[in-house]
Amino acid sequence: MRDFLHRHVLHNLGLKLISLALAVGLWLAVARDPVAEVAVDVAIEFHNIPQNLEISSESIPRAQIRLRGPERVVRHLQPSDVYAEIELGGLKPGERTFDLTAQQIHQPLELEVVQVVPSQFHLRFDTRLTREVPVQARVVGTFAPGYGIQRVEVDPPNITISGPKKHVEAVESAITDPVDVSGAIDRATFARHPYVSDPLIQVASPDPVRITVIMQKAPISGSGAPSAKPE
Repeated sequence: MRDFLHRHVLHNLGLKLISLALAVGLWLAVARDPVAEVAVDVAIEFHNIPQNLEISSESIPRAQIRLRGPERVVRHLQPSDVYAEIELGGLKPGERTFDLTAQQIHQPLELEVVQVVPSQFHLRFDTRLTREVPVQARVVGTFAPGYGIQRVEVDPPNITISGPKKHVEAVESAITDPVDVSGAIDRATFARHPYVSDPLIQVASPDPVRITVIMQKAPISGSGAPSAKPE
């Protein structure tokens, strides 16, 4: 018995007492650490979305996560420490409602998820479509007296767009930023970006197009005033 005590209890007794004191001190420090709560607004991460699929909902919800835990951890919490994750593998086009629970929230281990808002959200998905659409130049301004537009040339005349199929199919043309031809009497060339107003549509090339506006003497109308009609 004496040999047992010497070997397992008294051996390195000083180090064991120090370790015990440190453990007790740490426990007391944690036990005295007040509990705090914090609400964190986070983006929802979508993982493994099929390559040919697009989110066709115009707005994607964010999640507000309420967390509870030691005040020292809450105070040092960074936005990147918390995120919500949704798995989209094998998803098909159509509408889908997702549950957002504590199991889909990633947070520091010392913190507990108290509440997730919203607990559900609804999204629409559509097949991705890519197609070319014509570019329509937006010409503005006051013509020089007696002049009108003979024709407008756009180079390149078409651009490639992509996005959810139904949205892409609804696009008739892209429109350029306005070009002002006030006072022009011959031809004027401008560089302008084309755009599509639908926020879910992506323009494949962000480069501007060249717009050439060619003016001509306007024919005299029956009222004696010059008239012109752009092509």
